[in-house]
Amino acid sequence: MSKKIFVNLPVKDLEKSIGFFTELGFSFNPQFTDEKATCMIIEDGHIFAMLITENFFKTFTKKPISDAKKNTEVLLALQLESKEEVDKLVKNAVNAGGDIYMEPVDHGWMYQHSFADLDGHQWELFCMDEKSAPSQPDG
Repeated sequence: MSKKIFVNLPVKDLEKSIGFFTELGFSFNPQFTDEKATCMIIEDGHIFAMLITENFFKTFTKKPISDAKKNTEVLLALQLESKEEVDKLVKNAVNAGGDIYMEPVDHGWMYQHSFADLDGHQWELFCMDEKSAPSQPDG
């Protein structure tokens, strides 16, 4: 069975969020898009982010919605193919109105950089050479 993941994120302004992520090169599934939510395609067929207006998001949870600009509720880690692709996506995010969340870190075998989107959700972008990763001790 093929696995898929749908990450659900509350957003204050759906149209602005769609515009932001469109500038980053993401597309949306019109079948699952209306005035309350949209399905952003991260990896066709496997990885999606549901951008949901805060009022509609509240219907899915009994807990208050976290203010991602003040609190960390989730880290969205996305593996890309190269350091250049990581840096390009961060640059596009900043140009579209996002913020650099943390400066880049190069571990040699892994490179990472991050941005915060319009609602403060933290996107951790990285590329890595798994064969060069340090071995982990057992247990």
